Amino acid sequence: MEESIIIKFYQHILALAFAVKEINEDSQILPNVTLGFHIYDSYYNPRMTYRTTLDLLFKSQEFVPNYKCDIQKNLMAIIGGLDFVTSFYVAEITGFSKIPQLTYGSLAQEEFQTSKLSSLYFMVPKEDHQYIGIIQLLRHFRWTWIGIFSVDNNNGDKFLQKIEPLLSENGICSSFIERLDQKIHLEGFLEFYQKFSIISINMFYSKSNVFLAYGESWTIMWLRFATFLVDPENKKSELLRKVWIMTAKIDFVLSGVQISSDLKMYHGAISFTVHSRTVVGFREFLQAINPVSDYRDGFRQDVWEQSFDCSFPKPELQGMHSKKCTEEMKLEDLPAPVFEMEMTAQSYSVYNAVYAVAHALQSLHILMFNRKKTMMGKNPDLLQLQPWQLHSFLQGISFNNSAGERVFLNDKGEATGGFDITNLITFPNRSFQRVRVGKMDLQAPKGKELWIDEDMIAWNTAFKQIPPLSRCNDPCFPGCWKKRIEGDQFCCYDCVPCLEGKISNQNDMEDCFECSEDHYPNKEKNGCTLKLLIFLTFEETLGIGLASAALGFFLLTSWVLGIFIKHRDTPIVIANNRSLTYTLLLSLLLCFLSSLLFLSQPGKLTCLLRQSMFGITFSVAISSVLAKTITVVVAFMATKPGSQIRKWVGKRLAFSIVVSCSLFQVCIYILWLSTSPPFPELDMHSEFQEMILQCNEGSPFFFYCVLGYMGILAVASFIVAFLARKLPDSFNEAKFITFSMLAFCSVWISFFPAYLSTKGKAMVAVEVFSILASSAALLGCIFLPKCHIIVFRPDLNQREKLTKRH
Repeated sequence: MEESIIIKFYQHILALAFAVKEINEDSQILPNVTLGFHIYDSYYNPRMTYRTTLDLLFKSQEFVPNYKCDIQKNLMAIIGGLDFVTSFYVAEITGFSKIPQLTYGSLAQEEFQTSKLSSLYFMVPKEDHQYIGIIQLLRHFRWTWIGIFSVDNNNGDKFLQKIEPLLSENGICSSFIERLDQKIHLEGFLEFYQKFSIISINMFYSKSNVFLAYGESWTIMWLRFATFLVDPENKKSELLRKVWIMTAKIDFVLSGVQISSDLKMYHGAISFTVHSRTVVGFREFLQAINPVSDYRDGFRQDVWEQSFDCSFPKPELQGMHSKKCTEEMKLEDLPAPVFEMEMTAQSYSVYNAVYAVAHALQSLHILMFNRKKTMMGKNPDLLQLQPWQLHSFLQGISFNNSAGERVFLNDKGEATGGFDITNLITFPNRSFQRVRVGKMDLQAPKGKELWIDEDMIAWNTAFKQIPPLSRCNDPCFPGCWKKRIEGDQFCCYDCVPCLEGKISNQNDMEDCFECSEDHYPNKEKNGCTLKLLIFLTFEETLGIGLASAALGFFLLTSWVLGIFIKHRDTPIVIANNRSLTYTLLLSLLLCFLSSLLFLSQPGKLTCLLRQSMFGITFSVAISSVLAKTITVVVAFMATKPGSQIRKWVGKRLAFSIVVSCSLFQVCIYILWLSTSPPFPELDMHSEFQEMILQCNEGSPFFFYCVLGYMGILAVASFIVAFLARKLPDSFNEAKFITFSMLAFCSVWISFFPAYLSTKGKAMVAVEVFSILASSAALLGCIFLPKCHIIVFRPDLNQREKLTKRH
């Protein structure tokens, strides 16, 4: 059985002895009571576990290392179960006697509840908490492609049943899953070699850079043995570039033929370990131990012989020359994979378990003492206490240990201390160091249980990128999205560029998305650029041209108005109805000025004034033209003998026409502005890279009513002027009005298709151009010929010339 001894587990025994020694020397806990203990090995064998449990209960053999006491065995509690199976087997027997069993290595699992083993207490947290920590660790480093090694037993099955759905829910896939036998079987060489070949291929050639290992303490030996078979010279394993994530029950152990190997392949491993603290005095306790210090320690000689390759004097070995075990051979001389001098998490759980039993015994003893003293006045004997009486004190027990930490078992008998996240640093001399780089706090808010300081982690030196990546393929960078590969796991995908008008601004996005309305995708499709706010302004070329034209025509109209005012008493001015002429010229001035409103930044007031000022001034201008035309016709008809129309000749007719026609347009505007007035708006969609600030007309119906009404007035003026164009006179104004109305109507007939086919600034420019062109047509056709006569041909500006018939 010597080969089956794992030297590192010897610390668990020594932690128990150290705790018992401290309690027996502490006058505050169980004064005048000496604790003793028996130790049995289960050999990971159900038959041996049952046998040793029966021996523990019924055999009178005494084994109390380091202590001299001749008392009857009084079993009060059991501390054991490095794995849950062992604890389960022990509990099946001890459960009938209700003897408390405090397990120190096995994490609480569902069997604890389903089997109703009320005598079991777990000094470590529930296993499910560790799964949450694993997922949060993988998500923290964005590792989505991992390999899994799991022990091939019921625990491994349950682990995979729980972890695989959690991995899928969090976008993580397994590149492979390998089941590890609990024992290494050398029979059946071909099958054995094939299994190891598959494991070695996955270990050395998998694209995954992260391996998750779930199992027992011997799992490390199993994996190390696999690499030893395929790489006996240890050349490849030194370059094995992987991050190992180890669960809490795995320890970095080497034994047997591997004891001379190292753990370099595990350098940088991240381990979940049951939370622990340094216990003062334990290291010194280990340093004081030598191979001959206690004859009752049945494990010590085997430990020394295997770890130091020496032997103790035995009668059957007389005459044989071999290295002898001496007192100078200390545990601290052994490398860490063989034996650690710092208290491990499992030893810390043993230590706390002993103290939990001691505190429960003390509480029970005090209770019984007070009860006996009250009833009989006698001091009770501790031998009279029964194991089942401890349960009420162990459930919910809470105390401070010598490390200054609060130890607490909840009402389900589970410890709530959480987990430490440790990083393994290996050294060439086969030793290693555990560095605490994080923790898992079970009391933290959901989703924030894990805390890790990645700056403290020492990664495998073979990695080129820190922290390393572990994914099925390269990430899809911004500008692309993930397209799943048919028939493959969801972690493996192709990268597809975003469609036009969409972007992705993070790695590995599930789909591209559109920018907000006021942004547009950049050329690389990995970000959004703010659209430029545009509107027709005086600063740009088109705006400068239109504004210059408006001002030019405004000045020209002002000059014409000045000429007519200056020569107001001349026949040509008097003959063309001075008041109408002035009204028309003033309305044209306002028409040219109204176009400037279209060249300023659209605002609430600007949008209200644009169409109203344009429409009303144009209506006055066209009404004035219509009044002029009707006045010419009426004037010639009044010259006929006996005509009744003479009474209509005069300013009243012209004034009535202008006012009535203009008021009708004003009424339309009042209805428009009171129901659905124009307002400023941003057009986000007409231009890809620009936002157009424009005036929304509010009601297209009223807008076209205004234009339609002006069209009716213009057509009426054109018809009347056309019919009067041949009236006899040397200077017939109806001819010029006909041409002006023809030009005016042509401009606005062309306006509609041009206006409807353009957007943004071009639409505004079309309207401004139409305003300027139609106003210029009126000015040029009606007034420039008259100005020519007034300025350049004053000889024609005589009454005889105007009334001369041809």
